[in-house]
Amino acid sequence: MSRKYFGTDGIRGTANRPPMTADIALRVGMAAGSIFTRGAHRHKVIIGKDTRLSGYMVEPALTAGFISAGMDVVLLGPVPTPAVAMLTRSMRADIGVMISASHNPYQDNGIKIFGPDGYKLSDETELEIESMMENGVDTHLAEPAKLGRALHLFPDALPDRF
Repeated sequence: MSRKYFGTDGIRGTANRPPMTADIALRVGMAAGSIFTRGAHRHKVIIGKDTRLSGYMVEPALTAGFISAGMDVVLLGPVPTPAVAMLTRSMRADIGVMISASHNPYQDNGIKIFGPDGYKLSDETELEIESMMENGVDTHLAEPAKLGRALHLFPDALPDRF
């Protein structure tokens, strides 16, 4: 199966153009959340981002997707990529996500996903996420009473207004 979304280091592209749209980010959250919801415990995802403007579009879309899959979301705000990897593991999260395009131009962005061990996902898991995104992620969503919740890890860092 050929890849449609994931490249060598997550999903990357120009903001607000496929594959870096809010719709695709929503489906990534729904699919990855469904795949990493295993067992009866409360499931948790850590999401960090860099300071790119498009992060304000990608972050809420991913959050909605993960919540719909029944995962609680911890929003870190702007942090370096290694912090997401480390916090995913140390906070015993089921998955971690970094919204960043590293050294790419400002108009680009990306979604990098870490497993519970803090390491990049395997090619097989990325292909499983892509397959679910394309072939019916809606059938794996949480029941209304089992929807996730979101919280900001550093709420005092939020601006009072824009």
